[in-house]
Amino acid sequence: MSEPVELRRLADLSDDELAAAYTPEREPWLRVNFVSTVDGAAQGSDGLSGTINNDADKRVFDALRRRADCLVVGAGTLRSEEYDVPALPLVVVSRSADLPPTLADAPRGRILMATVASSDGLAAAREALGEENVLVLGDDEIDLALLKSELGDRGWTEQLCEGGPSLFADMLAAGVVDELCLTIVPMLTGGDAVRIATGADLDVALRPALLLEQDGTLLGRWLVEAQGAG
Repeated sequence: MSEPVELRRLADLSDDELAAAYTPEREPWLRVNFVSTVDGAAQGSDGLSGTINNDADKRVFDALRRRADCLVVGAGTLRSEEYDVPALPLVVVSRSADLPPTLADAPRGRILMATVASSDGLAAAREALGEENVLVLGDDEIDLALLKSELGDRGWTEQLCEGGPSLFADMLAAGVVDELCLTIVPMLTGGDAVRIATGADLDVALRPALLLEQDGTLLGRWLVEAQGAG
């Protein structure tokens, strides 16, 4: 039986203590970070996660980014959330090799593309980003295990994924996720909002490793114990 997880106050932790609380257990390590409402919505009524997050979530979000060697995000999420160029290397996951317009002016080497050999946009991505920054990881489907390995080979052993839900489900089905960081904000939204994982049928066991609280917001660190496609 696993040890019970103590509920700790986020405000009691210094920035250094917060960073230490998220130390990976091995390398490479792929963690996925999401925010959701109590009823499981991963987005607000406008379809964006920014309308449901709060200061507690933002503090952990920033701490995870500071720890990470690279950021991995699906192209659809990058477009819908209108990501700016982050301070750390960003890996765009896209079978079409479509570069979101907000990233077009990024410094060379800051943006990588993970795509497939059959992509119609492969040549354009190589021209825009440089051939060394375009990872061809399969013929028609992106090999996510190979992606994790390739990033580790570049020295990016602490990998942070911020979604979206389809990419998260695919990563779980591929067996590459080590950890889920989930913020649950104290609100209900109803409707038919997207959950944090959509698409592939899954059967994944998680083990709680950390639980923080601030003003009713719960911030958990869940380690993946067993996973696979259903």
